Amino acid sequence: MSADVLSLRMQLSYPRLALDVREELSLSGVTALFGPSGSGKSTLLRLIAGLETPRAGRIALGAAVWFDSRRGVNAPAHLRSVGFMFQDSRLFDHLSVRGNLEFADKRSARDAPGIAWQDVVATLDLEDLLERRSRSLSGGERQRVALARSLLSRPRLLMLDEPLSALDDKRKAEILPYLQRVPRHFGIPTIFVSHALDEIVQLAGSILVLAEGRVQAYGPTAEIVERLDLQPVTGRLEAGVLAPARVSGHDPRLALTHVDLDGQLLKMPIVRRLAVGEKIRLRIPARDVAVALSKPRGVSIRNVLAATIERIAVDDDSAFAEVFMTLRSARIRARLTRDAVEELRLTAGMPVFALIKSVSFDRRIV
Repeated sequence: MSADVLSLRMQLSYPRLALDVREELSLSGVTALFGPSGSGKSTLLRLIAGLETPRAGRIALGAAVWFDSRRGVNAPAHLRSVGFMFQDSRLFDHLSVRGNLEFADKRSARDAPGIAWQDVVATLDLEDLLERRSRSLSGGERQRVALARSLLSRPRLLMLDEPLSALDDKRKAEILPYLQRVPRHFGIPTIFVSHALDEIVQLAGSILVLAEGRVQAYGPTAEIVERLDLQPVTGRLEAGVLAPARVSGHDPRLALTHVDLDGQLLKMPIVRRLAVGEKIRLRIPARDVAVALSKPRGVSIRNVLAATIERIAVDDDSAFAEVFMTLRSARIRARLTRDAVEELRLTAGMPVFALIKSVSFDRRIV
């Protein structure tokens, strides 16, 4: 999937928000826009889409300039080739699902490559819903239809504004696979907005962190979630690592999936849809990792991996320290008390064992 560059140079002032964004985003797959409530995430999306106008600056996707205050350019929203999915589905409740999709289909450039009606319906499993009235749909079904409608506008850029925020955990689990599938299947770069880091790590290859209207960081997801300086924004409890691994087998009797993590065996709750040999990414929270000086016996923790301490970051303002460890190339991170670090005399370069209490399947690596 080739990357489009989204060039953002913009300023906007509200009584409670001063937005000042200057960044070049290389869009490929899913780019997350992350930050706390009130940080300016949704406002930034609306500016890109042309639903609001910056006070000054420039917005361009590749060679297409959508806004340039110096040149007097301000392309209207319908000419920006942006598919926008809002927090609420905003379906036309007086129409059927088919009617909602036809509304977008008839107003788009049908000759745009890669977006065929039947492909959209099949990819989002909407065939059985086409004759249903929109008002009869569940929250997750409504969001799938809204996503399909955005796709049928045949955009160059898809923007999803907290599409999971109104859903319960069950409905989120239902729609997440579709959000993972769509950008890859249709080749449309996507900006996904959320203030929930657990959603973002499952979807995004890169993250733009926004706080108080300004960019705090931009880079690959795995790097951003490890950065200590971003913890006031990302949250201490969300810290951890994203580790590449390979599925080595399943144990249906014990409901476990076995994975190869840098040559060592790791077990996690079974994910039946994963094929043996498939490359995946795991999420390992720092709060769920302990450290031992020797390989323990007679403990309930199943995942014990040999590792080497890379570095220790002590937080002088709290009781905790972050211990970063390496296997061969993969990294593990543990949040320990400073008391434990001192008592065990942990130092960089020391061989240890990482005791992993929980691990979750994050996403397939493609």
